[in-house]
Amino acid sequence: MSKLSKSILGVSLISVLGLAGCTSLGTSDKSSSNNTDKSKAITVVFYPNESAKSFSGSRDALKKSIEKVTGKTVKLQTTTDYNVAIQAIASGKAQVAYMGANGYIQANHISKDVQPFATQSDAEGTLKKASYNSYFMVQQKDANKYQSNGKYSIKNIKGKKMSYVSNSSTSGFLVPTTEVVREFKLKDSESLTQNGKFFSKVLYGGSHQGSAVNLLKGDVDVAAFDDTDLFPYLKVSKGSWNKLGSTFEVKSDAEAPFGNLKGKKVVNIAMMPVQQAPWVYNTKALSKSDQEKITKEFTSQSFADNKEIFSEPNAKTPKLFQKASSKSQLVKVNDKWYAPTHKLVGY
Repeated sequence: MSKLSKSILGVSLISVLGLAGCTSLGTSDKSSSNNTDKSKAITVVFYPNESAKSFSGSRDALKKSIEKVTGKTVKLQTTTDYNVAIQAIASGKAQVAYMGANGYIQANHISKDVQPFATQSDAEGTLKKASYNSYFMVQQKDANKYQSNGKYSIKNIKGKKMSYVSNSSTSGFLVPTTEVVREFKLKDSESLTQNGKFFSKVLYGGSHQGSAVNLLKGDVDVAAFDDTDLFPYLKVSKGSWNKLGSTFEVKSDAEAPFGNLKGKKVVNIAMMPVQQAPWVYNTKALSKSDQEKITKEFTSQSFADNKEIFSEPNAKTPKLFQKASSKSQLVKVNDKWYAPTHKLVGY
């Protein structure tokens, strides 16, 4: 990971995101003009986070949308491992995927045929501030231990037990380790993944839900996970999703794996912006015609109005995408927009 760490020292993600939001978008020169068999099914693969039962309705609605515009059968592939999804889209066994920016860049590094085509907009319906939150969380009962001069920070996390999501996760690994490297002025991030080095113990939850459970069960002292994947399970008790030092409580109706953790509370001691996750397709495994049809459908107003896919702000039962405003939607995107995350990853 030393290559990654060297590439991010001194880089302000929030400022780079602002610049990236102004990048003009063009069609990828990697799009293939191949004509796949029109009868061939289209496979859509999801990360473990979006494979959760809570998002089954959204996955089914996506399936119907793609079948409607392509006239093809759509197969949904859920996973329990980030790398399964990355390999599936990179190899072409899956033709469409929803994945984090880090995972996309890893898949793109394996095969340039993997290209992004859409991502969730900001509240104004643009890419300018299209980001979500990555957190360092601790249990509420321990929150005071992580204050420095009356403010929450990660200055006291060294020597603690730590949970990440996956080493392929953007908001559950890449961005958090980048923040630790910056805060502690480390040479690289290699020590952050080894037991007994920077942290006394390092665990991986396998998903954002799994990382949160590691913390809530007391298996670790600190955990990294994002907001979007925890909306169905946590509610704000104090503060807000966008405020440092806020308290979050497991909902009374939270489904597995939070069923036995209802009422438990966590506090965010650090919060970092992350580029919105891309929808990608494999341009060699999916015909250009289907690429265009799916892109048009996903970025349409009717798609944004689909209540099984987008939920209104503060909805009781969040869907795959949560609207920040009535203007929230999916917008077209290409590889150039992900330049900041490319820089973090190191290629």
